[in-house]
Parts: sequence; C-alpha cells; structure tokens
Amino acid sequence: MKNEKAQASIVKDIQAIRDRARQHIEQGALTADYKGDPEVVVKLLNEALATEIVCVLRYKRHYFMAQGMNAESVKAEFLAHAGEEQAHADELAERIVQLGGEPNLSPDGLSTRSHSEYVEGDSLQDMIKEDLVAERIAIESYRDMIDFVGNNDSTTRRLLESILMKEEEHAEDLVSLLKT
Repeated sequence: MKNEKAQASIVKDIQAIRDRARQHIEQGALTADYKGDPEVVVKLLNEALATEIVCVLRYKRHYFMAQGMNAESVKAEFLAHAGEEQAHADELAERIVQLGGEPNLSPDGLSTRSHSEYVEGDSLQDMIKEDLVAERIAIESYRDMIDFVGNNDSTTRRLLESILMKEEEHAEDLVSLLKT
C-alpha cells in the first residue's frame, strides 16, 4: 500500500501526460513540461559546438606538426583528444536537433562563435600550452553553461557535465605532458 502511494506521488496524472504527449508531436523530445528556453539553450549549445570544432582543428594541426624527442607520445595524446572533442561536437549537434534547433557547422564565423582560440604554437611545448589554455577556457565555459541550465533541462545539463568531465581529464593529461 505504501509503495503504491509513493508511486502515485512520483508520477503525475498519467492520463494528462498521455494527452499532452499527443499534442505538438512534431516537437519530438521537447515536451510541454520543458522548463528551459530552447532558443537560448540552442544558441549556447551552438557556441559550445563551435568551441569543440575549433579544438578538433587545433589538436589535429598539433598532431601533424608535433616534432622532437617526445613527439610520438604527445602526438598520440593530441590525436586521442581530437577524437574526443569530435565526439563532444557530435553529441552537442544531436542535442541541438532534439531541442528543435539547427547545429551551426558553417565555417563562416566559427572562430567568433567559439569560446576558445585557434592558436597554432611554434614548438611542442607551445602546442601543449595552447591546448591546455583552450581546455581551461572550455572548463570554465562548461561550468557557466551548467549553472545557467540548472534544473531547467536535465538532459542538457548531464551532457554538459559529461563533456566537462572529459575536458578536465584533458587538462590533467596536458599538465602531465608539460611536466615530462
């Protein structure tokens, strides 16, 4: 009996949920109880998408340009990070579409939409430092986005938290490379 009451209090009026689900079905995952502003969240996610794309491009350049005694291990790290940043970009683009938006993949204005900069670096150490700076920018940006989204959009928040966790790992990897 207690379990039934607890269950009833968790799930709202199921018939009302069923009725609402049949309305505006063209909006897909964006249901009536969504508390965020989808236009604002899509804009935010498009900035994050641009940031990830710029990071992919920078890591790929660094992968191809890395030379020197420790270059092979550092190149492997650059390539791994590029792949993870690409995965982040793909996840962000998917979420943008789920929210009814369009991922902005246009190269026009990419660097101005991105939070991080595309800095090439002259030496292996410079490349690592520039990637570390970009990761630190991403970390702070993602924390701000997570705070902004808050409890209004738990799916986007979890996505951003997942990406933040990887960006923090990247930063630690790069700090380790600088120490060796």
